[in-house]
Amino acid sequence: MPQSEEAAAWSAAVCQAAQQIPYGKVTSYGHIATLVGRPDCPRQVGTVMKHLPNPASGQVFHSGTVPWQRVINAKGEISPRGPGGASAQADALRAEGVVVEQGGLGQFIVSLREYGWFPDELPDE
Repeated sequence: MPQSEEAAAWSAAVCQAAQQIPYGKVTSYGHIATLVGRPDCPRQVGTVMKHLPNPASGQVFHSGTVPWQRVINAKGEISPRGPGGASAQADALRAEGVVVEQGGLGQFIVSLREYGWFPDELPDE
């Protein structure tokens, strides 16, 4: 089903913001929402990240052009996303030099103090 103009604009804004997260850094869904002017929409940021098409889609924004792995929750944890999804995200972050610990309940945790990226505005603004 095609996106509405509003949904497409939202997705593009989220993807453009995520593209500015530096290599080896992470930020939260909520911070991306704040940076694009909708601090009340962190879950919708997660939805955009979850539904990025694959590179073969031919779309401008896809899992090969948007560093989805750099967006985590506000506690510094990788949100569960189905079988193997969280571990794939942890592996992608480790490949960038980010230390990802595993908590007692099996959750993957990143130190926001060490790897967090939380600018007041996007660098390209």
